[in-house]
Amino acid sequence: MLKEWDLIPTIPTKDIDKARRFYEDVLGFAPGREDPQGIEYRSGSTRFLLYPTEFAGTAQHTLLGWNVDDVETTVKELTNNGITFEQYDMPGIKTDANGIAETEGVKGAWFKDPDGNILAIGEFGRKGG
Repeated sequence: MLKEWDLIPTIPTKDIDKARRFYEDVLGFAPGREDPQGIEYRSGSTRFLLYPTEFAGTAQHTLLGWNVDDVETTVKELTNNGITFEQYDMPGIKTDANGIAETEGVKGAWFKDPDGNILAIGEFGRKGG
């Protein structure tokens, strides 16, 4: 039933203006549709919605992840834009000094937006969908 429809991931924010500056100025997204429910952005062939809510930043898991060609290069570019990558040391995942972990040949790195939402980049070997 739902498998034929596109997904639009939603990212919560308590301060839409601050989040907007982050997603546009730091990550480089251009705003699309805007209305009182939020701001829509396009990433590759997909979209995501930034929406205001008092519950932003409460999720303790990754909300969005981008499949990139080269994690090391992307981490360096985002670090140059002011992003700080998370450091993890737990069973099954340990990041290096740059915040990159490799598990079973898959590389990944995690960072947070201004609301504390966890975002990720990963190198899965195939870009796009």
